[in-house]
Amino acid sequence: MDIQVHSIHFTADKKLIGFVNEKVNKLEVFFDNIIAGEVFLRLDKSQDHENKIAEVKILIPGKELFAKKQCKSFEEAADLAVEALRKQVTKAKEKK
Repeated sequence: MDIQVHSIHFTADKKLIGFVNEKVNKLEVFFDNIIAGEVFLRLDKSQDHENKIAEVKILIPGKELFAKKQCKSFEEAADLAVEALRKQVTKAKEKK
């Protein structure tokens, strides 16, 4: 699966990008026909502690799945977004 990671309003380090890639790649365990994935890591401008947003979009044949989560850390947000996508992928697989 081809995964692109974009960091908006900051520069992501290799450790964070590696973590996100690893999490998104684990979706292939549940659905092996994933075409591509795109991740947007974004810093919200609010002064709130939960200002880190992870948006994950994956393409499967005939469908585009998307999840967005906002948390205190990018790792937590990415983890929750991938978990939400896992549920969507499982439903899409059951429908086929």
